[in-house]
Amino acid sequence: MPQPSHRAGGSKRATAAPGLYLVATPIGNARDITLRALDLLAGADVVACEDSRTTGKLLSMHGISAKLTTYHDHNAARVRPGLLARLKAGDMVVLVSDAGTPLISDPGYRLVVEARAAGIPVTTAPGPSAPIAALTVSGLPTDRFFFAGFLPPKSAARRRALEGLAAIDGALLLLESTRRLAAALADMAHVLGPREAAVVRELTKLHEEVRRGRLDALAAHYEAAGAPKGEIVIVIAPPEADADRLDDAAVDSLLREALATDRLRDAAARVALATGLPRRRLYNRALTLTKGDP
Repeated sequence: MPQPSHRAGGSKRATAAPGLYLVATPIGNARDITLRALDLLAGADVVACEDSRTTGKLLSMHGISAKLTTYHDHNAARVRPGLLARLKAGDMVVLVSDAGTPLISDPGYRLVVEARAAGIPVTTAPGPSAPIAALTVSGLPTDRFFFAGFLPPKSAARRRALEGLAAIDGALLLLESTRRLAAALADMAHVLGPREAAVVRELTKLHEEVRRGRLDALAAHYEAAGAPKGEIVIVIAPPEADADRLDDAAVDSLLREALATDRLRDAAARVALATGLPRRRLYNRALTLTKGDP
């Protein structure tokens, strides 16, 4: 697809081929926007955005005047047909979220699917993404990772979701609300065990913070300190790549911690998820521990 040429001094319109453009916008620092993103926003026939006030403020900072239409989870089914009609008619439509990369825990997936099904060109102008930025500053392994977005708000459902993520051989990237942070971290510690993690807050902003520690220690900190302010990404270290490297003392410690709150079978299952060790082996060892055999 032909690309627009950037023109200094805030040109009225940049030229680009018709189609759907997924344009990343800053996650905190307004200067984290690419020249190409500015070209596309200036040249769009319409910019579909979550909140016209947020996007309007960004455009105003760069001297861009564009037609805006809201497109979010609550109106997507109603607005999408109109956007597709414009695309089929040859318009250039830019999709943005309030912050970061569209479709990454933000609206747009169905629009992309239906645009491609209709033969409409879809391309991206990549840029900021909070999960990737959090991973890079966390100090945790970056070679493999899995982004799971927001977990369920209720503890029981959240623990079930975490059980499904426990065996993934890579770092876990999760989003969480500040008011549920302490409870969510406690559930993560319960299901995943004492993994190293990082709570990354207010990325690219004045009060950016990366707090590292074990999941149980992080849960205790935020339980005592209260809910922080700002946007949160949680990065959790992967399970031990070679579970056999865990010595017997470390395994016994994990089992005793689990047995303090769980029944024997559940404790064995929890440690199996956290370490990758066979559940039957852990069950037998837990049984031995409960009988007081050293």
